[in-house]
Amino acid sequence: MMTDTNKLALKPGAVIGILGGGQLGRMLALAAAELGFVCHVYAPAGDNPAFDVAARHTAAPYEDEAALLAFAKDVDVVTYEFENIPDACLAFLVDRVPVRPGVNVLAITQDRISEKNMAVDHGVGVPDFAAVNSVRDIENEIDRIGRPCVLKTRRFGYDGKGQTIIRDGDDLAKCFADIGEQPAILESFVPFDLEVSIVAARDVNGKIVAFDIPENRHENHILATSRVPANISKQASDKAMEIAVKLATALEYVGVFAVELFVSEGKDGQEPQVLMNEIAPRVHNSGHWTQDACHVSQFEQHIRAVAGLPLADPFRHSDAVMYNLLGQDGAQWEALGGELTTQENMCIHLYGKAEAREGRKMGHATQLSKRKH
Repeated sequence: MMTDTNKLALKPGAVIGILGGGQLGRMLALAAAELGFVCHVYAPAGDNPAFDVAARHTAAPYEDEAALLAFAKDVDVVTYEFENIPDACLAFLVDRVPVRPGVNVLAITQDRISEKNMAVDHGVGVPDFAAVNSVRDIENEIDRIGRPCVLKTRRFGYDGKGQTIIRDGDDLAKCFADIGEQPAILESFVPFDLEVSIVAARDVNGKIVAFDIPENRHENHILATSRVPANISKQASDKAMEIAVKLATALEYVGVFAVELFVSEGKDGQEPQVLMNEIAPRVHNSGHWTQDACHVSQFEQHIRAVAGLPLADPFRHSDAVMYNLLGQDGAQWEALGGELTTQENMCIHLYGKAEAREGRKMGHATQLSKRKH
């Protein structure tokens, strides 16, 4: 297995391989080009907007070893834009080319139980949880976890897919059927003041820097807006940074990652409670505002990390509100031009996807305002 013993930075013209052809891969390829790198994007055939902006691309299944071998021979380092990559794909690549973040990162974060256990082992607070593989398991654990609670598949869930809320009176067998009767995690429902995320980067030498914390609002389990700065105390912000450092160090992470957090501010002099919801081992939707409001975007920062370059100062020069553009909201440029581009200090980013579907992320818009010191 190849290791990261060679810590020399890649030179301009080096080739960065990106697994995944979606919008995150697109924005990573654009950022890499600004730094003088060439990108080769690998993804199964389909609507892959990253292909449009990359110097080279391969459309092939993640299980195609001949295509993966040709890809590995063409690139100097491999990264990925999403976490649901088959284990066999990464196992094949890691013997031939450096993969950053490492394969061990996905082995843990692809499984919600492994992720929670790792967090607990390193002193990170999480909601109460239990592994459940059957209706009987749910029946045995639900009194301890309490209702309402959240039932999620252990693997391959995102944007609310593969999860359901169990409330008083709900039929447990139906709830289990709703998630496809798959191995799952049962989590307590956390009463919180707000949801935030910390988007941070760790380089090959272990240095960690973080962007300012956004406050996130979801609609139908999909991120709707991220507002920076978040309305949280310095104590809560410091706790979030401590969590990011603990997790990144434990995972020996290289690249940008996000930790989704529940924050309950302390009352009557009590300390705030900050609990980890999930780790995203990649650039993250709640970090898109960095493209317009910071000296370096999360995408450039990730490329810097995986290429072995020094991390940039993530200084925020403006306050910002990022709006996700979903479905038809992001598909009609004329409507966007009328509604958004006429607003003061609005920055538009469309992903070039061919088909707009309900809930599909088609772009985002970030409105900037003067930073309040």
